[in-house]
Amino acid sequence: MFGLLKKHTYSIGIDIGYDDVKLAQLGSNGHGLSLIAGNSKDRPEDIRPNSSAWQQWAIDAMHLMTAYGDFRGREIIASLPTHDVFIDHMKKPKVENRKLEDAIFSKIKQKLPFESLRDNTMMQCIPTEEDNVLVMAIERKMVNRHLAIYEEAGLSIKTIAVWPTALANCYVRFFGRRQSDLDAVVMLICIESDCTNVVVCRHKNLLLARSLGIGVKRFDDEQAVTRLVMELTACKRQFGLMYRNARIERLIFLSGRNVAKEVCATIAKQLEMPAQMGDCLTAVEVARSCRLGRNNGNREEAGKPIDRRNSDVNWTVAFGLSLS
Repeated sequence: MFGLLKKHTYSIGIDIGYDDVKLAQLGSNGHGLSLIAGNSKDRPEDIRPNSSAWQQWAIDAMHLMTAYGDFRGREIIASLPTHDVFIDHMKKPKVENRKLEDAIFSKIKQKLPFESLRDNTMMQCIPTEEDNVLVMAIERKMVNRHLAIYEEAGLSIKTIAVWPTALANCYVRFFGRRQSDLDAVVMLICIESDCTNVVVCRHKNLLLARSLGIGVKRFDDEQAVTRLVMELTACKRQFGLMYRNARIERLIFLSGRNVAKEVCATIAKQLEMPAQMGDCLTAVEVARSCRLGRNNGNREEAGKPIDRRNSDVNWTVAFGLSLS
């Protein structure tokens, strides 16, 4: 009984993209989760995404944030930029298990957005339901580059995770805690600045994942939300074709306050599904040091204070990574 009240500090979750870097570290005191430390920095406009200058900026940004952001330890769980992760779905090939990955690679190699050599490709194959497989692949040199970034920043990497797992972790820990949620199939919609990431899962078990190239930055175009709804409808249709014995019961928007509720309401209405908002930042206690921010020297450069009521940063992936 008393063991349940022990304090626990999770690893630092690093949500790295080509436009920004977000770091979050959660902790538990036995009564609930709290945000021990959290910082984010946007890429300067004069630095080109995915360039050598971007790589040096990311190293410097993470070094500053971990040095002055009240993070505990140097152990991290990091993700890879969304656009670098290739995702596909298929029926499980009818081969021996030891030949499964080779059979899957032969099916996806013509679709890969990088040189499709087996030695150049790192894959994760996740069996789902009804003999389906969710496949995630990334170019090996991209993984090596990110490992070098974390090493140069003086961080100790525990593992590299992927954004679909991080979204599922957030849902399970914050919004899927009822007994009835264990078997419910939900669609998680995480609207970022430059994309919308979608996961369909049964509690922690991934069933479908897709990244759509429409984000908040494009919502000034009145047609952008319409196109996003069409893409989400296609995801829903794809799920129905893959899983004849399952039905998506509700939508959960894991987008925080960076997306207007009116947009989420429009999407839910068009998809004709019940929906709820899932802002993970409102589900945790925020440490005083995170709320106050820094105001001297490099500490000010290391990040801005976190206002739980008015935050325009989407912390979902960083939180989910820390909880991995």
